[in-house]
Amino acid sequence: MEDLVQQMKVYLADNVALGMKAHQYHWNVEGDNFPQYHDFLGNLYIEINGVIDDIGEFIRTLDAPAPLGPRRIAELTTLDETEVAPDAMAMFRNLYNDNNKVINCIMEAYRLAERYTEIGLSNFLQDRIAVHKKHQWMLRSILKGTEQ
Repeated sequence: MEDLVQQMKVYLADNVALGMKAHQYHWNVEGDNFPQYHDFLGNLYIEINGVIDDIGEFIRTLDAPAPLGPRRIAELTTLDETEVAPDAMAMFRNLYNDNNKVINCIMEAYRLAERYTEIGLSNFLQDRIAVHKKHQWMLRSILKGTEQ
C-alpha cells in the first residue's frame, strides 16, 4: 500500500502547487478581459485549495504522515514553478497543462485505491477527477483559438 501513500503525497503536492500557481496568476493577470480572468482564477484557486485538508486527511487514514513544509511539497510535486508572470494566455496554457498532469496523478491514485479496496478514497478521487475535467474544459474554452 506504500505505492498508494506515495501517490497521494504527490497528489497533495501537485494540488498545492496548482492552487498556488492559480492564486499567483490571479494576482498578476492583465489584459482586456482582466475582470473575467481575475474572477475565474480566484474561483479556481479557491476550489483547488478547498480540498487540501481532505487530501492530507486521506493520507492520514492510510496510516502515513502527510508531507510537511514547502520544501517537501516542492520535492514531491510534478508541476513546474513559475517565477515570472507570463501573459494571460500563457497563464491559462500553463494551468491547462498542469491540470492535465493533476488529472493523470489522480487517475493513478484512483487505480491504486481501487486495487487496495479503499472505497472512500476511491470515491473521493472519482469526484476530484470530475472536478478537474471541468477545470480542463473551462481552461480549454479560454484557450480556444490560441495555440494549446
